[in-house]
Amino acid sequence: MSQPAERRPTGRHHGDLRNALLRAALELVGERGPYGFTLAEASRRAGVSVAAPYKHFADRETLLAELATRGYREQRNRFADAVGGSEDPVEQLASFAASYVRFAAEEPALFDIAFHAGLDKSRFAGLASAGDEVAGLLLPVARRLAPDADGASDLLLRVAGAAHGLAVFLRQGLFGAGSGALADTEEKAARTARAIARRP
Repeated sequence: MSQPAERRPTGRHHGDLRNALLRAALELVGERGPYGFTLAEASRRAGVSVAAPYKHFADRETLLAELATRGYREQRNRFADAVGGSEDPVEQLASFAASYVRFAAEEPALFDIAFHAGLDKSRFAGLASAGDEVAGLLLPVARRLAPDADGASDLLLRVAGAAHGLAVFLRQGLFGAGSGALADTEEKAARTARAIARRP
């Protein structure tokens, strides 16, 4: 008597379909970038039917928006730890810049989703809120060095922009590879942030 075929484990059966799909999508983004996969591919990677994602996500952008939200929350936690190590706002911004580079190096898929997926924040309230939380953490630091709110926004933008550029260069291999290159780039980011923050 033949034995019944063994059922393949799927996201539906392990009771964690949403997270299985998010993990699969994050892997695919890591391999191909935020535009390099479909929901059907994420479903296959997670071991579920191609119809399964629609129980949780209206479309690919909705899935990416949840990952981007997670990315912003991870950044906020890292940046909070970074700025909490000093009372000096210049050093706080330097630590933020170094932490920004490390996040990009250690979480490249989340970094790419947050900054290169082209998501419309007006469509995703949770994503907009998570981004606002990051700004809400850092703007008060910049405000201590700037004459007004506009100046604080400009200062934070310049520090973040410099850190972003250095992070991208690091990921492109322009500063070498390995932990030494990461540490050197973190120091470059901190040094650049100090220079920007101390400008009159």
